[in-house]
Amino acid sequence: MSAAPVPSSVCARETMRANRRADTKPELLLRSQLHRRGLRFRKDAPVVLGARSRPVRPDVVFTRARVAVFVDGCFWHCCPEHFQMPNANHDYWQPKLARNVERDRQNDRDLSGAGWTVMRFFEHVDPKVAAEQVDYVVRAA
Repeated sequence: MSAAPVPSSVCARETMRANRRADTKPELLLRSQLHRRGLRFRKDAPVVLGARSRPVRPDVVFTRARVAVFVDGCFWHCCPEHFQMPNANHDYWQPKLARNVERDRQNDRDLSGAGWTVMRFFEHVDPKVAAEQVDYVVRAA
């Protein structure tokens, strides 16, 4: 991977520095909805899978039901509805974002192979709708 590019503007730099790895607004909204439904879970908990060198860290983890929930940002995970490739620093962003998507698919395969149910929601999905789907899957497990 190449070094981080020079920011295209001061605004771009501040926007990138403000991004959070965990506890994003969409995650908080989903967790709130899950909690209202009486579901209890772990947040950002590492799931250790066999020979993998690094654990997978789903946003919401139901350990007993073996359900891993991810809330993916439309930009970082290339949402088919909302993603737009940045015009600036394209040679940096294209491979970086492609790696994010491939890592997501590998994590899904690894978790599924270990007996976990993986649920992914883009940040634009209504948290009530996502919580309803998660609730159904967790209670059915």
